[in-house]
Amino acid sequence: MPENAVNAIDFMYYVATPEFMEKWDRAKEGELICRMERAIGGLPRFASIETMLHQMDEAGVEKVLIAQCKMWSYWRKWMYMDTQLEDVLQYTEKYPDRFAGLAGYNPFRIRESLTEIETAVTRHGFKGVYVHIYGFDIPLDDRKMYPLYAKCVELDVPVSLQVGHVLEAQPSEGGRPMLLDRVACDFPTLKIVGAHTGWPWVDELLSVCYKWDNIWFGIDAWMPKYLSPQIIPFLNSRLGQDRCLWGTNGLPWKESLKQLEALGLKPDVKRKLIHDNAASLFKLTSSKEEELCATAMADLSI
Repeated sequence: MPENAVNAIDFMYYVATPEFMEKWDRAKEGELICRMERAIGGLPRFASIETMLHQMDEAGVEKVLIAQCKMWSYWRKWMYMDTQLEDVLQYTEKYPDRFAGLAGYNPFRIRESLTEIETAVTRHGFKGVYVHIYGFDIPLDDRKMYPLYAKCVELDVPVSLQVGHVLEAQPSEGGRPMLLDRVACDFPTLKIVGAHTGWPWVDELLSVCYKWDNIWFGIDAWMPKYLSPQIIPFLNSRLGQDRCLWGTNGLPWKESLKQLEALGLKPDVKRKLIHDNAASLFKLTSSKEEELCATAMADLSI
C-alpha cells in the first residue's frame, strides 16, 4: 500500500473461526444454501485471528466490524445461526484496535435481547446492532422491532439492517428498503444502515437515503463491478457521499478495494466510502489515535 493510502473499514463481517464455521455448516444442512456462498466455496474461515489480520494487512484494511448475527430458519423454526457475545469478544477483546462488535437481536426474545445489547454496548464497547430479519418473517417496521430501535436511540448506536432480497430460503418482502421510511418517521434520531444495497429495490434505498439524514447506504455483499449503475452517481453526489459505507460481507477485501478503483469515484468520496463515514457513524478510533490518547492520558497522570 502507498504511504498516503487510506486504510479501509469493513462495516459488515461475520465470525470466521473454523469452529464457528463448522457449526454453521452443520446447522444449514437441509437448508437452501446461499448461492454466493456456493460461488466462493463457502463463507471465509481463517485458521486463526492472526491469519485473518495478515490478510487484512495485505489488503489495507484497518478495522473490521464483526456482527453477532442471529438467523432464524424459516423452514425449521430454530436459530440456526446463533452467534454468541463470546464469539465476537474473542476478536474485540484481543485486538480492540482492529475489530469492533455489532450486537445481535432476536425479535422473538425481546427482553433478553435488549438486556444483552445493553451489556454488549456499555460493558464491552460494541458499536451498534446488526439484524438479519428474513427468517423471522416480520417486516422491518414490525412492532417487534420497535423496542430495538428505541434501545439504539437510548444507547446512541446505529442499527444495521440487511435490506433487499435474501439468498437463504426465507421471504424477502420483509426487507424492502422502503419500510425504513416509516421507521425513520417514528425514530428520526435513530441512525440506520441499509446494508447489502437493497437489490432488487435499490431505488427504494436510494430514495430513503435522499429523504432522511439518518439513513446510510451500505454497498456490502457485492463486488463493486456488479453494483447497480444508479448507485455510483449517489456515491459521488453531495447528498450521498457522506452516507455511504463500504463492506464485504465476507467477499475478498483486496479484490473489492481493487475494483473500487475502476468506479471513477472522486478521491475524497472514496476516502469517505471506505473509511471516514464508518469511523464517524460507529465512533471508531484508529490505533494511531488510541496511542495518542493513551500518551496524553499518561502525560496528565505524571
